[in-house]
Amino acid sequence: MYEMKPEYFTGIDFIDKEHARLFAIADEAYQLLKNEFIPDKYDHIMSLIKELEEYTRYHFKHEEEYMQSIGYKRLLSQKVAHDDFIQKINEYTPDVVDENQKDTLLELLNFLATWLVEHIYRQDKLIAE
Repeated sequence: MYEMKPEYFTGIDFIDKEHARLFAIADEAYQLLKNEFIPDKYDHIMSLIKELEEYTRYHFKHEEEYMQSIGYKRLLSQKVAHDDFIQKINEYTPDVVDENQKDTLLELLNFLATWLVEHIYRQDKLIAE
């Protein structure tokens, strides 16, 4: 369901590979949502959120270092968007996840779909220009 489509490629190899991993994490969340054989998904959700938070920090660091190295004019706005992303992911606390696992997954998937598509397509592609 979630995949790195050609229109999301920036042409910057390491950024595209890291974006593909973010799409893969989103797809793992989707597969978890659809998996009816795991009634209690709490541990899986928390693991996905942790991986997402750690990987995005790793990716954002690389992306921001690259933007700084090329003198990218929109670096500050990118940093703000990246910080907002991390802040949103950190809102998925154990209590929030435990209260309603299905709604948490649905909200997380909606957030990821919107953010990945909008941010990559509208902002990250500008880096290569």
